[in-house]
Amino acid sequence: MNRLLEIAADVREALEERKSARPLESFAPGLRPGAPGRLRRALTRSSLAEPVRFIAEIKKASPSRGPLNVNVDPAEQARLYLEGGASALSVLTEKKHFLGSPEYLVQVTRSVDLPALQKDFVLEDYQIYEAAELGASAVLLIAALLPRHRLAALREAASLLGLDSLVEVHDEAELDEALASGAEILGVNNRDLRTFEISLETTFRLLPRIPEGPVVVSESGVMERSHVQRLEEAGVDALLVGEALMRSGDPVARLRELRGVA
Repeated sequence: MNRLLEIAADVREALEERKSARPLESFAPGLRPGAPGRLRRALTRSSLAEPVRFIAEIKKASPSRGPLNVNVDPAEQARLYLEGGASALSVLTEKKHFLGSPEYLVQVTRSVDLPALQKDFVLEDYQIYEAAELGASAVLLIAALLPRHRLAALREAASLLGLDSLVEVHDEAELDEALASGAEILGVNNRDLRTFEISLETTFRLLPRIPEGPVVVSESGVMERSHVQRLEEAGVDALLVGEALMRSGDPVARLRELRGVA
């Protein structure tokens, strides 16, 4: 079994426990959905003359890199990211493999007024209701886990609850499925979630296949200003950066360095 499917199996087990404890119908009375589009607007470059946007990620650990910053205060980290110039945030909420928590998303959205992506492994509508209740602006949908019809259905469910969807791909086949599903925000993951190997060339290889329209986010592997410059010049709209910031003793300065801002 590849690493992605191992994680998804654990997510499924935890999801079934939550569903048994709380029915889907219980979410509806407390939700007041707005219109989707907040994350998309925050990440859109109107021209190549504008700088690339940054999604700054909050994660304590990862299966591939181990502990990153296990004692981080998510709310304070979010405030530092805002000071450093982040356009949006990504918050890991998966517990077993990333040491995340849904509570971190709540803390972050109460701390700063930036769109927040819930970074988890969405398999069912139930998780989208959870994300909306937690205050997320968007959810992650991984094409490697979801066939086209499920991608489209989950995107629609998210939109009805006022959430954007970042549809993540890693290869040509997944990109074709994501585009066919109507994805409006495409995340090109430079990390192969099956092996955890990283190559920025994944983004450069897939970019020519992406038509005008979707916002394009390059994810993983951005560690230096030169990486940012190459991706910015290639035309991506945004970069999702986690490890470089989480390992830094000064995330404000590190984010500004990556952005090329003194």
